[in-house]
Amino acid sequence: MIILDTGATRALADGHKTLNLLVGNMAHTPGDVLRIPALCLMQAESEDAGVARKVLAFSSVVVDDLNTVASVTVGTMIRDGYGGADTCHALYCALPRPEFTGMSILLTDRDQTYPPGVVTVDIDSPGMLGFY
Repeated sequence: MIILDTGATRALADGHKTLNLLVGNMAHTPGDVLRIPALCLMQAESEDAGVARKVLAFSSVVVDDLNTVASVTVGTMIRDGYGGADTCHALYCALPRPEFTGMSILLTDRDQTYPPGVVTVDIDSPGMLGFY
């Protein structure tokens, strides 16, 4: 599962070249989607009007909602000092889940924000999408 945090969501809306290539490639592969945690989308929209409209226009982008279990877990993470609401919702989405196999990858522009053990990829790293 590929997850976009707040910074990656804003970058996608701003036309980040590599993220736009990724979104386009995923649109051609049935079942492949990029997930944006609802609180990351909320934070991105609060920082820059129109972000939600731009990113949700892509067919390969879906929002990971904040259901009951997620809200309790995210609230606990915030209380325990893992970061703000958007960061903790991204962390929650990156946790293993029964409905997803494999490892989650969290695309971000601030990988130092996340604790060790979370697989993060900097959206501006030269190795993103295999470009060096």
